[in-house]
Amino acid sequence: MINRETAFSIVKDYVKNENLINHMLAVESAMEAYAVRLGEPVETWKITGLLHDFDWEIHPTAAEHPMAGAPILREKGVPEEIIHAILCHSDHLGFPRTTLLEKALYACDEITGLITAVALVRPSRSLYDLESSSVRKKWKDKAFAAGANREEIARGAEEFGVPLWEHCDFVIQAMRTIAPELGLEGNLTPG
Repeated sequence: MINRETAFSIVKDYVKNENLINHMLAVESAMEAYAVRLGEPVETWKITGLLHDFDWEIHPTAAEHPMAGAPILREKGVPEEIIHAILCHSDHLGFPRTTLLEKALYACDEITGLITAVALVRPSRSLYDLESSSVRKKWKDKAFAAGANREEIARGAEEFGVPLWEHCDFVIQAMRTIAPELGLEGNLTPG
């Protein structure tokens, strides 16, 4: 098993875009929070969230991502359980999500992007005062954060067995723990 430091060095080797790194950190925070809540292996869940999009800059198409990244992860000693979960986070590959880890990654991926987008258009530009009700209002506006696939977000929560807006609240809380790292503390301080 690789550790978090090694996983983050893989991210830094392959990803230069800070927004993409922030996305992976956001997913990592949500995965960690769920692992703690569910009594799952925290390090495994964190690393899965952190690495899930490591190859997006070098393989930026559905035809390549994340399939072409899997051999790189194997070469770096990443366990198959993590690699398979990463492969399962993309619907186009058709891998069934059967483990809790696979379902959690799928559920946490897209929703973090939508949460980030909503936080950035708020007057505070912060996660600290963001509630799922604000995300719900923006949910209906398909032009807002159009890249955040609402169908995948809803399917992810359903497959994971968590009501969508409860899931949204939980992910917001997880992301708040690293708001400064994500650039999402805005003009507020944690309260």
